[in-house]
Amino acid sequence: MKMRLALALALSSALALTVPAAPAAASYETPAAKAAASDAAAVARADMFEAFGPKTLKPGQYLWRDVPDSAGPERVVVGLSDQLAYLYRGDTLVAVAAVSSGNEEKPTPTGIFKVLDKKPMHHSRKYDNAPMPFMQRIDQYGTALHAGHNPGRPASHGCIRLPSKFAAKLYSVTNVGTPVLIGT
Repeated sequence: MKMRLALALALSSALALTVPAAPAAASYETPAAKAAASDAAAVARADMFEAFGPKTLKPGQYLWRDVPDSAGPERVVVGLSDQLAYLYRGDTLVAVAAVSSGNEEKPTPTGIFKVLDKKPMHHSRKYDNAPMPFMQRIDQYGTALHAGHNPGRPASHGCIRLPSKFAAKLYSVTNVGTPVLIGT
């Protein structure tokens, strides 16, 4: 699985470099990208056990450990089936948080994305000016990682809602261009 994760990261970089004019969602939601992102989520679940032991996160909870910046660049992996987001530096798991992804009517897209835009406070243009603190947009349709209500199950309109303190910490360590892999 580690090899498929490396392939996912290589695919993410290749797509980012070779298809700049294409819409973000179309570029990253290929069957290969979806499979690679799902593999990355499976690896992340195993890495969580290795890094933090047999912990179970309740809605709104997260775990974070100090990992030096020199460990490598950041990437975010989201597992929709377990409703968890994972932050890596290089191959080292830094943090994991309970999330709430999109519901059945407005599902969260899967595949390989990158952070396209960041704002410390954004208000949704689609959903009644809803606040989106620590917003990190990943596609042209407004899907984002942001702080928000986190019941521990799919409950959003496609965004990935994060615990507030985790969202703030994640926002502080990622950049525009940070890879975001969303798998099942």
